[in-house]
Amino acid sequence: MTQRSEFVVVANRLPVDRVVGEDGTASWRRSPGGLVTAIAPVMKSRQGAWIGWSGASDEELEPFEEDGMWLVPVPLSALDVERYYEGFSNATLWPLYHDVIAPPVYERKLWDAYVRVNRRFAEAAARVAADGAVVWVQDYQLQLVPAMLRELRPDLRIGFFLHIPFPPQELFQQLPWRSQIIEGLLGADLVGFQRPGAAANFLRLARKLLDGRTSGQLAFVGDRAVRAAAFPISVDVRELDALIADPAVRRRSEEIRADLNGATVLLGVDRLDYTKGIAQRLQAFGELFRDGDLKPGEAVFVQIATPSRERVEQYRLLRDAIEQQVGRINGEHAELGFPVVHYLHTSYTRDELAALFLAADVMVVTPLRDGMNLVAKEYVACRADHRGALVLSEFAGAADELKRSYLVNPYDINGLKRAMMDALRSEPVEQGRRMRPMRRRVIEHDVDRWAREFLTALEEPQHPDQPSAR
Repeated sequence: MTQRSEFVVVANRLPVDRVVGEDGTASWRRSPGGLVTAIAPVMKSRQGAWIGWSGASDEELEPFEEDGMWLVPVPLSALDVERYYEGFSNATLWPLYHDVIAPPVYERKLWDAYVRVNRRFAEAAARVAADGAVVWVQDYQLQLVPAMLRELRPDLRIGFFLHIPFPPQELFQQLPWRSQIIEGLLGADLVGFQRPGAAANFLRLARKLLDGRTSGQLAFVGDRAVRAAAFPISVDVRELDALIADPAVRRRSEEIRADLNGATVLLGVDRLDYTKGIAQRLQAFGELFRDGDLKPGEAVFVQIATPSRERVEQYRLLRDAIEQQVGRINGEHAELGFPVVHYLHTSYTRDELAALFLAADVMVVTPLRDGMNLVAKEYVACRADHRGALVLSEFAGAADELKRSYLVNPYDINGLKRAMMDALRSEPVEQGRRMRPMRRRVIEHDVDRWAREFLTALEEPQHPDQPSAR
């Protein structure tokens, strides 16, 4: 059942989720998110294939078609999930790439699993790709795939995109397998990052660790030129426009504001993760009540914390710590009928999130490190009225584009408090002055443009005075 395709996406997960109906029958539904939305039209127009894991361990599935896409499942055993995914990907690479906010785990058995699973993905791509096909590898779980795939199929055009930050040389060099990761990425023709600094970090490491030659955005590997550049990802503006135009979403937004008794609404929407700076923003907000800058009923913080990696001990401890912090703030500052913080540890539909974006007077996005942070862009895209204010960490990739936000250092609690108060007190004219250019930027640089620009750069011919990238 192997179908050869001229366009292949390789990602840790398939772009579909399993849904079990009331009668117990299982079916597939396209996963939410900008990546799938951006790539699906390209998949359909090019008869593309998507290679990824189904999400269930110890499951062998045949390739199948869903929503016009040819899907090729890669099986993972329970041990693979434990060591490759929860282990090396999320206990080693994730904290290392996010400024070592938590200590990375360096264990050889985790690395061995990472190599083994990356090879499985590369072999699947080599089987599926047609002669001279374009293969686009996604994210930190699969950084060895480009070189492995090039060894198997040197005829392919290979791109790689890293959705999370890429660390500076001083941090990356902690990794015992640092050279192997750089070699893996250099198997691609184009390596994409969220920010220019990340691309520069990668090129510096290619020079230092592999004694490679670089020039501008290029690293030279034998007779090939590998380009490293920034391609900041964005959001599906058309989907968000449709959501905020939906009368049901607008009614729900009004209900949310009514339920919060007319208080000024600050909103945080994050996956529950230690990189997101949730504790810092809650501390700052609580201190505003302690200092007398705010009074119960005047402002309320709604914090959505989507469940994340619930099996990992570090994340269970984080959940407990955040819940205790919320309890302390409400215990010290709330009055009967007027809680200070509403904390919701659950997932929400796209409709409900759009209603929350419309209801929020201030969006607070304060990651300690983030590759991009699409929530900030989603909030801006939803503010067609040019009202509202965005408090944004300067350590999020989105800060490069959303320059009219209230930029903050999330480690600076006093600075965070000042930014929150400035945003809370901003007048409609000031809000419009800030929001209008940010919204224009997000509309003009949406997720479709991101995918188009990356693929154009991947497929464009090399300049004559550069070595061939084949």
